[in-house]
Amino acid sequence: MTRFNTQLVHGLPVHDNDTGAVNPPIYNSSTYTFPFVGATPRYDYARSGNPTRDFLERQIAQLEHGTRGFAFASGLAAIHAVLSIFQPGDRIVAGDNVYGGSYSQLNDHFTRWGLRLTTVNTSDDFERLERAISGNGDTAPAKAVYFETITNPLLQVNDVNRIAAIAHRYGALVIVDNTFVTPYLQQPLDLGADVVIHSATKYLAGHSDVIAGLVVTSSEDLANRIYFAQNRLGGILPPAECDAVRRGIQTLALRMDRQQRNAAAIAQYLLKHPLVKKVNYPGLGKDGDRELQAKGLKGAGGVLSFEVKDGVDPAVVLNNLHVFRLAVSLGAVESLAELPARMTHFELPREERLKVGITDELIRLSVGIEDVNDLIEDLGQALEKAYESLDDDRRESTEGIDQQIDSLLS
Repeated sequence: MTRFNTQLVHGLPVHDNDTGAVNPPIYNSSTYTFPFVGATPRYDYARSGNPTRDFLERQIAQLEHGTRGFAFASGLAAIHAVLSIFQPGDRIVAGDNVYGGSYSQLNDHFTRWGLRLTTVNTSDDFERLERAISGNGDTAPAKAVYFETITNPLLQVNDVNRIAAIAHRYGALVIVDNTFVTPYLQQPLDLGADVVIHSATKYLAGHSDVIAGLVVTSSEDLANRIYFAQNRLGGILPPAECDAVRRGIQTLALRMDRQQRNAAAIAQYLLKHPLVKKVNYPGLGKDGDRELQAKGLKGAGGVLSFEVKDGVDPAVVLNNLHVFRLAVSLGAVESLAELPARMTHFELPREERLKVGITDELIRLSVGIEDVNDLIEDLGQALEKAYESLDDDRRESTEGIDQQIDSLLS
């Protein structure tokens, strides 16, 4: 039996050709020949199945220790397929700090479908979470709980094992978005989850050149329900994009190791910066690694966020970055920076954003594989520009900060 890093490179063969090709072929055929009338071949129409897609789906199921995998045209298409297995009237408990697109799909689409939604802090308020899942005697138990392994953009770590134990007590499915950590850092199915979702656009593909979503199930029953949604809703991932994700997966461990080292160094730099009020990155502090391990994580990933101090304009910081690119998304080889309040989480009403802690001053960084010194210098000069843009009264009230900035830059 091969180990994880070997599985990244080789996956599981589909046994679809005998050419000796090292890489699996890209099948661009939309339809397949029947050997005779009444036959039931494995491949008949590409929406229902494709050998290139099969390879990727088998590989992600292998990596996540699941029963079957499914490839979709985007992360949101994957989420849509998973949530579509529920019926009108079913209640879903969702984490209150999720990606803006997920929030919008839950609140603006599936509530119109007839799903009922309860939001709760899944990272530390377990008594409230249990009341929400159980219905607390006021309503029927929830059918599922949906949350992110590490939340976006506040980087709160969810305890999959503990949440799953509570959910299963009341018969609820556990749906985990594992995008931020990938199976390299955690395999939620091993911790009790029933369904794992990935925006494969991010770390799995890793090069900002493909949009994709993946789903893995823990059981054949769930797999059959997801397959029905994939086949009938039709949001499949095309063959060339499947191959792009497969190719990205081969270097996942190498990329993520560098991204984590870079992110940890940047987090330490920002903690010392006089214009930074707060840094959100799992594993900070002397007990950080132990806390991650206690929640089943082998690392903190390559995303962090930070708040600039009151009066400092985060747009000035972002507009003066040169190595970091001002862009949404994350998990790629290049470093990206964005303002959640106006970019990735604009769908959330401001009142809802502030309630969960997504302030107007919050900046999110997706750290790439560049030289970490270049990244730190880039942040330093951008923060210095933000300091220089302060009005005279504000600069006088922060006397001494310029010397601290100079010291950090040196």
